[in-house]
Amino acid sequence: MRSTLSFVVAALIGALQASAQENAAPDPLKFEVASIKVANSGSNGVRGGCRGVDSVYTAEEQARGGVPSLGRCVITDARLSHLIGIAYGVSMQVLDTGPDWIQRGDLRFDVQAKAENPASTTRQQLLTMLQNLLVERFQIKFHNVIKEEPGFALMVAKNGPKLQPSASEEEKLTFVGPNGEELPKPMGHAIKVNARKFSVSALKDLIAFAGNLGPGVDRTGLTGLYDFTLSWNEEEGPSLASALRDQLGLQLRSEKLPVARFVLDSAQKPTPN
Repeated sequence: MRSTLSFVVAALIGALQASAQENAAPDPLKFEVASIKVANSGSNGVRGGCRGVDSVYTAEEQARGGVPSLGRCVITDARLSHLIGIAYGVSMQVLDTGPDWIQRGDLRFDVQAKAENPASTTRQQLLTMLQNLLVERFQIKFHNVIKEEPGFALMVAKNGPKLQPSASEEEKLTFVGPNGEELPKPMGHAIKVNARKFSVSALKDLIAFAGNLGPGVDRTGLTGLYDFTLSWNEEEGPSLASALRDQLGLQLRSEKLPVARFVLDSAQKPTPN
């Protein structure tokens, strides 16, 4: 799913304003049963999410495991900031994280929750239920701010795009490190990305994370799905910017962009199940 990468880029204004209005009364949607427990998994990294009737997972994602059953939210080893990011559907940067235990990230949580009617509950309904669960159990209070921050625009290069329309049946995305090892995400100075049935908008999100470029905007006007390989090495070359230009016919331009930020004012440790 394209959303797997969404937790690694800057918050999108529309998503945040639509789903996290300042101190708004929560929607009454609630889980039939829900459990929040302190995790004992040893900080293996947050996993899981919410699976609604309209959720789409690739065969590869399902084979890796960790896909929740229909109508459920199953999230493991998550900080409160992770849970808020998932629930409100944004790639959040917490500006004011309230109590010390949130700032340090000492506590991680496992969440298991089930909708009353799993076969007919959408993913957005599950996320709304998760929002309400966090408000109820953690007593979170927050507000939003919009700031201009340094970012980038992804544009078509002078000689035009070099992207090939996709001939693949399903989306696939893999990352390879400098020694040929498969990576779980684009990290390190040398990366090869193999993408199938991939949009330029999703590519923008990917390079924002991989290059630590800040918020980005897609100004290419390219709306199709493409198959491509992109390789760069920040130490030996080519750089990410050069690789985009020479291999895909795209370029980066620095811009200041308005970015919505989620400010967590206060929260309590969760009430008992």
